[in-house]
Amino acid sequence: MRRLIYMKNLKNIAMLIDADNTQLSKLESVIQEISTNGRIVVKRAYGNWRKGSLKNWENELKRLAIKAEQQFDYVAGKNATDMALVIDTLDLLHSGIYDAFVIVASDSDYTPLAIKLRESGVFVMGVGEKKTPEPFRNACDEFVYLENLSKDNDIQTVAVQKQNEPTKRTAKESAEERRKAKELKEIHKLLRIAWDKYQDDDGYVNVSSAGQYIKRARPDFDARTYGYVKLPELIEAFPKRYSMKRYPGKGTVTIIAYKCR
Repeated sequence: MRRLIYMKNLKNIAMLIDADNTQLSKLESVIQEISTNGRIVVKRAYGNWRKGSLKNWENELKRLAIKAEQQFDYVAGKNATDMALVIDTLDLLHSGIYDAFVIVASDSDYTPLAIKLRESGVFVMGVGEKKTPEPFRNACDEFVYLENLSKDNDIQTVAVQKQNEPTKRTAKESAEERRKAKELKEIHKLLRIAWDKYQDDDGYVNVSSAGQYIKRARPDFDARTYGYVKLPELIEAFPKRYSMKRYPGKGTVTIIAYKCR
């Protein structure tokens, strides 16, 4: 039986980056995101560093202490980066040292690798762009969108841009809003299922328990995708759907719970 592992309980994390499928500007934000969950023991980036598209990576890899793994393209027009990353990941897995693997890529080719890692009992986190195919996202225990990882100044810049934008929506923006609305409808459905299954005698369910359930059902769920920092903020934004309460837990912990109306 596969061990039940949550990201917050991790000690030794191996992070492997496909440089051909990752935004250089997000590297530091990725490390900051992962570091909140445990110690990153291995940090490796894979690519053909002779490519012009990767020429700006050197200084950032040095600064962030990420080991650069050179992988030549043996055939023109096809890179071998993904195969090298997969082989190294399996070698690390068999060492038995790591309890979590983070694959930073937006390529569905890593889906079988994620499935193999999960079957081996380790936690699998994927980090990639929103264009990442659904099979890879769902093969992970957790998937984080690069677009949700912004530095403070990035967030401020976006806020200023939104203030200066005309109210007229482009077709692309309208399609994005429809997509988010559809996804939110599914999140509300999952919140109700969690409430049905985990509610206490007073009819409330711990938001933490609900969040773990949603992550199992939708590994790519992230409240930041919908404009909220955490799940409790998302729930509080819909007072007609949910009522919430807070009460003291052990020590200084405050438990947040909700029930459906």
